[in-house]
Amino acid sequence: NFLLFSGNTVIFILFVPFLPQTIHVAIVCAGYNASRDVVTLVKSVLFHRRNPLHFHLIADAIAKQILATLFQTWMVPAVRIDFYDADELKSEVSWIPNKHYSGIYGLMKLVLTKTLPSNLERVIVLDTDITFATDIAELWAVFHKFKGQQVLGLVENQSDWYLGNLWKNHRPWPALGRGYNTGVILLLLDKLRKMKWEQMWRLTAERELMSMLSTSLADQDIFNAVIKQNPFLVYQLPCFWNVQLSDHTRSEQCYRDVSDLKVIHWNSPKKLRVKNKHVEFFRNLYLTFLEYDGNLLRRELFGCPSEADVNSENLQKQLSELDEDDLCYEFRRERFTVHRTHLYFLHYEYEPASDNTDVTLVAQLSMDRLQMLEAICKHWEGPISLALYLSDAEAQQFLRYAQGSEVLMSRHNVGYHIVYKEGQFYPVNLLRNVAMKHISTPYMFLSDIDFLPMYGLYEYLRKSVIQLDLANTKKALIVPAFETLRYRLSFPKSKAELLSMLDMGTLFTFRYHVWTKGHAPTNFAKWRTATTPYRVEWEADFEPYVVVRKDCPEYDRRFVGFGWNKVAHIMELDAQEYEFTVLPNAYMIHMPHAPSFDITKFRSNKQYRICLKTLKEEFQQDMSRHYGFAALKYLTAENNS
Repeated sequence: NFLLFSGNTVIFILFVPFLPQTIHVAIVCAGYNASRDVVTLVKSVLFHRRNPLHFHLIADAIAKQILATLFQTWMVPAVRIDFYDADELKSEVSWIPNKHYSGIYGLMKLVLTKTLPSNLERVIVLDTDITFATDIAELWAVFHKFKGQQVLGLVENQSDWYLGNLWKNHRPWPALGRGYNTGVILLLLDKLRKMKWEQMWRLTAERELMSMLSTSLADQDIFNAVIKQNPFLVYQLPCFWNVQLSDHTRSEQCYRDVSDLKVIHWNSPKKLRVKNKHVEFFRNLYLTFLEYDGNLLRRELFGCPSEADVNSENLQKQLSELDEDDLCYEFRRERFTVHRTHLYFLHYEYEPASDNTDVTLVAQLSMDRLQMLEAICKHWEGPISLALYLSDAEAQQFLRYAQGSEVLMSRHNVGYHIVYKEGQFYPVNLLRNVAMKHISTPYMFLSDIDFLPMYGLYEYLRKSVIQLDLANTKKALIVPAFETLRYRLSFPKSKAELLSMLDMGTLFTFRYHVWTKGHAPTNFAKWRTATTPYRVEWEADFEPYVVVRKDCPEYDRRFVGFGWNKVAHIMELDAQEYEFTVLPNAYMIHMPHAPSFDITKFRSNKQYRICLKTLKEEFQQDMSRHYGFAALKYLTAENNS
C-alpha cells in the first residue's frame, strides 16, 4: 500500500493480495482397493495444481478410516478434506438394481446435490480410476463456458455401448447418440437444486426400470436417460478431459496427439491390460503417479498462503525448539517427523472371537524382510498387524508380491499398514506403535519379523490368557526366544525336540553369543524343566518378547534404528508394575539374515553410539521424573551393568 501525490490530489493505492480460488472435487470411495486408487488420482491432481483444493469424499467406514489417517499424516498444504457417510446414503439408491461391478456405491453420484453442503455452488466429480496430466484449474475454468440451462459438463462416451450393437440381444439404456461418460462430471449444484434434480432423476429411473429391470453401468445409465429427455442440461466437454480406456474403447478417434490429453480414465475392469495403440504411454503416465514419492507434494503453493493448520504449526514449534548445533539433532528431529501412513493397504477381514481371548501378532518390517511373511503366516493362523516401512515404489512392489502369493492372498486377517519412508533413520518404534494401534483383539504378541513362532503358539497363547487371567491382572507373558545360524532349519515340532536341538548345538538361546543380558532373566535353565508358568524379575537390558493387553504403553519414539528400542519398552512395563511371567511350553526361533543397515551404522559410527547413550540417559531421567522413587533402580541398574 502507498500514497501517490498528483498535483493537489492524494491517491491512496491499496494492494489486495490475490488469493487463488479453491477448487472443489467430489469422489465416491468405498473399500480397500478404491482407497489405493484414490491416492494415485490425488497424487496426479496435486502434482499439477496451483490452487487450493477441497476434496469432498463420499466414503464408507473403511475408506474413511484409511483416508482420514492418510491425509492427516500427509500434511499437504492448501488441501482440505471433508467426509460424507456413504453408508447413510445407501437408502437413497438401494432401490435401484445395479449389475455394475461398482455396486451400490456406483449410484451415489446421483445424490450429490443432497449430500454436499447447500452453499457449495459447483464441483468436479471424479471416478477413482482417473489420472490427471494437467492442472485441474483448467477443467474448473470450463464452468465459465456453461450457457442457459447447462448444468452438467460431460465427455461423450468413447465406446459403442449406447449404440446397442456390441453383441446379440445387447439392450443399453436410452441415451443421446453415443451417450456420455460420467467418470468426469462438472456439476453446477446450485442450478441443479433449483431444477429439482432429485425429482428429475428419480422419475426417470423409475420409468426406465420398468422395462430395463436394472442398470448395467450404474449412475451413468440414469444420467444418460435424463439427458435423452433433457438434452439442454449438457455442456459437452472436449474428449481429452476423459480419455476412456474401456473394454470396447474407440478413444483413438478422439485425439490426434497423445501429448494433448488431459485426463486418462482406466474404466475397464481389466485396467492396465486394455487394448489401445497408445496404452504404453497411458500406462507409463499412470505408473509415474502410482510410484511417485508423495512426500514431494508437501511443498507450499507458490504465492498462495494456506490456512493455518494446527498440526503443522505445532510441529514447526517443536522443531524450532531443537538445537540444530546439537550433534544428536538428527536423532531428536526423528521423534517429531510425521510419516505418511496408509492403513490396511490390502483387504482386511477379522471376526472377533466370542470368548474375548484373541491375540494379534504385532511386527514391523522393511522391503528386505518380505520373504518372512509367508513363513510367519504358516506358523501363526491368528490375526496379524504389520507396519511396513516402504517408499511409494516399494509399496507397489509389495502389492505385486502379496497378490502373487497364494499364502498371503488366502489370509484376510492380516492388516498391512504402509508407513512411507522419510528421514535417514529406521523409525522402528513408530512402526511398532502403528501396528499396535490398529489391532482388533484384546491382546497382542509383540514380536519381530525375523522370528518364527512355534506351531500352535496362537492357540497356546489364547489358553494362557485365560489361565493367567490377563484380563484382570497386569502381566507380560514371556515367549522364550531361541535362534539358529542355519538358513534351512527343520523346525522343532515340540519342546522336547527343541531341547534336543539345543543340546546338539543346532539351536541357541537368543543372542547367547553377543548379548546374553537381553534374555538372561528368562532363566532358560529353569525353562528346560518347567511345566507351569513362573515369574521372573526385571534386570537391566532385559528385552523379551511378550504378550500383553492392548492397553499397554506405546514404544518410545526417541529410539530409532538400532539399540535400546525394546529395552526401553520393557523398562516402562516394569515401572508400571507389570509382572513378567515365562510360559513353559512356548518358544520362538530367530531366523538368520544379513545384518540390517542400522546395526552396521551403530557398529561403524562412533557419533551414533554417543547419541544412543545420551538418549538412554535422558529416557531414564524422564522415567524417574514420571514414576518417582521406584524408577531410581533403573539408574543404578544401568550403572552397575
